[in-house]
Amino acid sequence: MGVGVHLHCFKYGREESSKLNEICVSVNYYERRMSNKLLFSSEPFIIASRRSEKLLENISRDEFPILFEGLHCCAYLPSKELSKKKKIVRTHNIEHDYYRGLADVETKMMKRWYFRREAKKLQHFEKNLSLADAVLAISPADAKSLSSRYDNVHHVMAFHPYENVISKTGRGNFALYHGNLEVGENNQAALFLVNDVFKNLDIQLVIAGNNPSAELKKNVAGKNNIVLKANIPTAEIDELIANAHVNILPTFQATGIKLKLLAALFQGRFCLVNSPMVANTGLESLCVIGETAPAMISQLKKLVAQDFNGEEIERRKILLAEKFSNRKNAEKILELI
Repeated sequence: MGVGVHLHCFKYGREESSKLNEICVSVNYYERRMSNKLLFSSEPFIIASRRSEKLLENISRDEFPILFEGLHCCAYLPSKELSKKKKIVRTHNIEHDYYRGLADVETKMMKRWYFRREAKKLQHFEKNLSLADAVLAISPADAKSLSSRYDNVHHVMAFHPYENVISKTGRGNFALYHGNLEVGENNQAALFLVNDVFKNLDIQLVIAGNNPSAELKKNVAGKNNIVLKANIPTAEIDELIANAHVNILPTFQATGIKLKLLAALFQGRFCLVNSPMVANTGLESLCVIGETAPAMISQLKKLVAQDFNGEEIERRKILLAEKFSNRKNAEKILELI
């Protein structure tokens, strides 16, 4: 859209990308500080670990506006060096609610302690959003929550890699759940599907994602109708999404908006969810909803007997183009800048 981007990002495992050099005016990398000492900082670990004097020096030397991507990148939002600059924060979740949700599903005591402690710190740190010129909430529910505390909140839906709906008509022969399986809420959802939904079903389930837990591997073992595909490339996950008959995506944490839901709607056939996955997203009408395991089983049996047709695809095209246009969302941000 004609805007030059100077990208500042933290490294912690991913390699530097030559593709970023092609689309940005400049790219600056900083080491993320992963010291355990930061666990005892008054700042949330996800914020304290993203401090760099070099970063502050670099972003304070010009008059360009700053887009902070996520609360976790906002360590210098209160900094006096940036007081005269236009500052916009994109929020990904109500972070303290998200971390409390992670604590609720975490089985390891130390991790549960960490998530609860981090939630308290995040709730306190969030008050710094009042210093931003604009806060970009990712979902209507988040916009409502943040607007109750701050007067600079705007709703800008999630950006995504999809230009067009490419869903296939017809039928697939399996259901798919995908997500980062080392995240507690995704592990919980996968276990729910394995033990409560597909346990006695004659329908194949594929679970795809990174670093599945030992508990999930154990529960899948020996089940003829469930396949676990761990640590596969994104292209292979996209292929599974496209070829599945049903993308089944329960969640037990209604925070933000799940990008895997957008992936399923832009690329896949039927999408079966529970209400926390779609509540206040504007996507409810594009999904089949089942709240409980019996309800999901009932809906699955109906869906496997149906073809996915062109009419469903056209409905998706209309609604997603209206609410999830990357260009329209970018225009909103440009107006704020």
